[in-house]
Amino acid sequence: MLQLLWFKRDLRLHDHAPLAAAAAAGRVLPVYVHEPELLTTTDHDPRHAAFVEECLQELRVALAERGAPLLEPHGVLPDVFEALCEQLPITAIYAHEECGNGTSYARDRRVRAWARRRGLAMHEFQGSGVVRRLASRDGWHEQWLQHVRAPRAATPLRITGATADELSRVPQQFVAPRNASTPPMHVPGMVERQTGGRTHAERLLGSFLQERGEHYRVAMSSPSEAIDACSRLSPHLTWGTLSVREAYQAARGRAAQLRDELKGLGRTASNLSQRETLARWQQSLVSFASRIEWRDHFIQKLESEPALEYRSYAPIFDNVWSLEPDAERLDAWREGRTGYPLVDACMRSVHATGWLTFRMRAMVMSFASHYLWLHWRPAGLVLARAFTDYEPGIHWMQCQMQAGVTGINTIRIYNPIKQAAEHDAAGDFVRRWVPELSALPTADLLRPWDAPPLMQQMHGMHIGRDYPRPIVPHEASYTHARDTLHTLKQAAQQQGVSRRVWQQHGSRKTPFNASTR
Repeated sequence: MLQLLWFKRDLRLHDHAPLAAAAAAGRVLPVYVHEPELLTTTDHDPRHAAFVEECLQELRVALAERGAPLLEPHGVLPDVFEALCEQLPITAIYAHEECGNGTSYARDRRVRAWARRRGLAMHEFQGSGVVRRLASRDGWHEQWLQHVRAPRAATPLRITGATADELSRVPQQFVAPRNASTPPMHVPGMVERQTGGRTHAERLLGSFLQERGEHYRVAMSSPSEAIDACSRLSPHLTWGTLSVREAYQAARGRAAQLRDELKGLGRTASNLSQRETLARWQQSLVSFASRIEWRDHFIQKLESEPALEYRSYAPIFDNVWSLEPDAERLDAWREGRTGYPLVDACMRSVHATGWLTFRMRAMVMSFASHYLWLHWRPAGLVLARAFTDYEPGIHWMQCQMQAGVTGINTIRIYNPIKQAAEHDAAGDFVRRWVPELSALPTADLLRPWDAPPLMQQMHGMHIGRDYPRPIVPHEASYTHARDTLHTLKQAAQQQGVSRRVWQQHGSRKTPFNASTR
């Protein structure tokens, strides 16, 4: 008998509960299905496929070394599984629970219904701190801690797989030959992108905890400094080369080591510098651990209410913007031609690298919604395709939160000029990604449209020709967004909508009254 081990967004062997359970139950048939319907969704991009392919390259080798090669059919589910079951003695399916996009959600429901009809046992395991069929947010934090502090699933050294005769019966129309030595995929327009695979995940985790993470807490908002100071583990958590539990426990272990080092230091002046360094590390690791929980906190929202990928938390906001956006504004924002330097630098950067630090993600989304008055859904699709680490649960919840349509969160309108002054004061990030402005003095990078014509001429450029003037006026756009959204939020509170949202999705660390200011 064979246990079908279904890999989805959990492309690893370590801390993999379905693998451990399937291996304990008997022979294992590891399967990853290349699904055309997932590759053609509006939120998919070749950069996602490239990262996944690199993850699969390592996974293929690791499974083959343990005795159970990875089967990679191409097709629609559950049709692929039905074809396999017709030829092979499959008795059960083992998989992680997944909180993906609407397409994967519908596919999972189809597979579960098919398995019930076929009388096939389907064993699904919690993949992170996200809880399926959560009755209430009360006590979620404690459940999350219980999950991430639990022992990791053991990794089998050997896996008994299908026989050669059984594998020869696999329908060949579902299978394409794979080459473990395939070179990295080229993604047009990307000059810097992270590489997929377990090896890279482990290197990033190690270098962050031992070398790069000291200034994480204070540098995470800087578009330049965050590139090294942040863990950069997000795409690996998204595609599962590293588990949330592994990241949390590694950070916790490093924090314990630092506490011991701090206790061992005396309080002499000669040790002051070391103590300050250790204190910075501890603060950064506390922030990192909270971000790991924050990640699952937001995914839990989509797990509990999948429709939030498409509609606002508070329905009163649904008609604020048109779902048919102003094409000129959307294109200018997507291509980094808004006339606001930091916004344009961020948009050009994310298309080229696949990554932005959190504050800059919040700023560009806020700018799209508040200044350009674009609906969060079409703007969010632009960013979903740009982020290598696109995680639907985090992404769509953040799009709504930054747009100000949750009914419970503080409405934050990010001023792109102020953000540039605070987080790119020297203009290094803007100069790199908006080279048209590189010759201007730093003071003029904040508001290049105000640079005197003589100054522009001296530096061989002209605003309006070499770099666009602001696509919308700053003060008027800010005021319009602030007044409109605050009025609607007050209405949501009065109608009881905000309380309903908080009861289902709100963090219990923040009381309802405080969360609705």
